[in-house]
Amino acid sequence: MTKPLEGIKIIDFTHVQAGPACTQLLAWFGADVIKVERPGSGDVTRNQLRDIPDADALYFTMLNSNKKSLTLDTKKPEGKEVLEKLIRESDVLVENFGPGALDRMGFSWERLNELNPKMIVASVKGFSDGHHYDDLKVYENVAQCAGGAASTTGFWDGPPTISAAALGDSNTGMHLAIGILTALLGRDKTGKGQKVAVSMQDSVLNLCRVKLRDQQRLERVGYLEEYPQYPHGEFGDVVPRGGNAGGGGQPGWVLKCKGWETDSNAYIYFTIQGHAWEPICHAIGKIEWIDDPAYKTAEARQPHIFEIFNTIEVWLADKTKFEAVDILRKFDIPCAPVLTMKELANDPSLRASGTIVEVPHKKRGSYLTVGSPIKFSDMKPEVTASPLLGEHTDEVLTGLGYSKQEIFNLREVKAV
Repeated sequence: MTKPLEGIKIIDFTHVQAGPACTQLLAWFGADVIKVERPGSGDVTRNQLRDIPDADALYFTMLNSNKKSLTLDTKKPEGKEVLEKLIRESDVLVENFGPGALDRMGFSWERLNELNPKMIVASVKGFSDGHHYDDLKVYENVAQCAGGAASTTGFWDGPPTISAAALGDSNTGMHLAIGILTALLGRDKTGKGQKVAVSMQDSVLNLCRVKLRDQQRLERVGYLEEYPQYPHGEFGDVVPRGGNAGGGGQPGWVLKCKGWETDSNAYIYFTIQGHAWEPICHAIGKIEWIDDPAYKTAEARQPHIFEIFNTIEVWLADKTKFEAVDILRKFDIPCAPVLTMKELANDPSLRASGTIVEVPHKKRGSYLTVGSPIKFSDMKPEVTASPLLGEHTDEVLTGLGYSKQEIFNLREVKAV
């Protein structure tokens, strides 16, 4: 099956998570992604958090599937020459080096544009160009703090909290992939390449836009009626942490189910939407609440929303999280079990959809990874194993026109 990005060649100069997440997505959709790595060491995540000695760590394998690995020492003239040839034949170069690193390598934007005017140069940054923190090194948790996620996550009586979701890393990679695809479409119209950059701070803030919404509402009226602090608590001048409250104006909370005393994930998330109030009352056996003025409207319910949640927890006490959701979904009530990584890994629906895939690897054996979250009617992305370090060096060099003797010579000077 022909894939939409077949024929697009991408030089992947990224490492760790944000950049590799971007290029992996494009590789799933058919792009020829050549991961350029330092001879002898490669991407640092090959060795981080290893669970099998002398095999690439899961950190690497789960972010670099469907790619080729070319080892290249760009500090050597011979390595620079290889890279120049590769640039001339490629469509996109993706990098997440520190500021000025490409320039110091001798591959400034001007030089890249000279080698290939159609080249798209895509960069992951910590902060946008010109930002007063643009010299800071940024990792996942740094980005979550700088982008507003941490200050608005957690409970009001505790410290700012980091999300387990990769809001700074993988989220930035997804944004950059959108930018690259947009630039490729633009090139079809103009014939010219361009620079594309996404900062981790900007990407986190983009996912926190409802909190920026709330900041403006708070400044205007002095309170936020959908937060647990309303109406009995107090509001300051910044958006507070709201615990497990919903961000869309629909009251919701994480509630205990049967077994919570011994199972730290025996919970469901329960949302009280206005249109679902009557079905909720039927589901939990509180028919009298339907027309009771103290409960009938969302405004009336908010002052004693936790009393309502406590009543629902009493109803949940003899039901597992799965039994509870099976009952509630029949009433069209928005809810979900709190699923663990183990439960997700073994979910037959996720296996069938390709969201969780098992991939054979030359050294690790089989491992689980996350497949494409984007589904197509005419294409099912196939996930293949991440490359061994330098696995495709000879193949890439041969494709660039190097003879066996020339490849041998490059190895002798340790340029590859």
